[in-house]
Amino acid sequence: MTDNIITGLHAVLAALKNNRVQVEEIWVNEAREDKRVGEVVAAARAARVKVHQSPKAALDRMADGVRHQGVIARLRAMAARTEPQLETFLADLPAAPLLLVLDGVQDPHNLGACLRSADAAGAHGVIVPREHTAPLSAVARRAASGAAESIPVFQVVNLARCLRHLKDAGLWLVGASHDADVDIYHADLKGPTALVLGGEGKGLRRLTREHCDVLARIPMTGSVSSLNVSVAAGICLFEAVRQRRGTKPS
Repeated sequence: MTDNIITGLHAVLAALKNNRVQVEEIWVNEAREDKRVGEVVAAARAARVKVHQSPKAALDRMADGVRHQGVIARLRAMAARTEPQLETFLADLPAAPLLLVLDGVQDPHNLGACLRSADAAGAHGVIVPREHTAPLSAVARRAASGAAESIPVFQVVNLARCLRHLKDAGLWLVGASHDADVDIYHADLKGPTALVLGGEGKGLRRLTREHCDVLARIPMTGSVSSLNVSVAAGICLFEAVRQRRGTKPS
């Protein structure tokens, strides 16, 4: 299965609503006539996207093991957003932007889940290094549940250089690290902030850590020593949301 395939009712519908020009055509299970599939078909027709009625077996082959719920879409090949586009993007951000930087997340499920959390928290964009990062594949898009089509994702060649650009643009870089002295609930996330999280197992790389303005940890009181990166990203993102709304933790 190629990376320009997305599967699942919610992901395909989100693509049709948020980025319809990118959707080339869709396939739906010919045996499904329920309301949810009908909504996808209606959105496709409104976007002038070709709809194919196909047997489930054909969809299974296209999805190649990824759960598809009877709906698959093919996206037009589009170049990833890169550093020149990021510079323009940064110049147009609001006064207190919130960005998520992922340093080497290599599991596509984790990448998709991080995008989903970033979108849900209202983050303005996600930045990943071009190398040593999971591709924005069908698996990642499925896990993102539509967020991959709604939140800007930038691939950068040199993450350390990118972090310097973020600082020059006025963002405060908060790195997540289990051995930090400050916990995330006492880090100031109200201003222009980029939350920086490392990949599975290894966490932040040394050079990435050195570019952060502050390191913060998620307090752990149980027997486990660390959290899945997508869970950690969600905690950090929504702590930023809480602080920006001025509410106090219960």
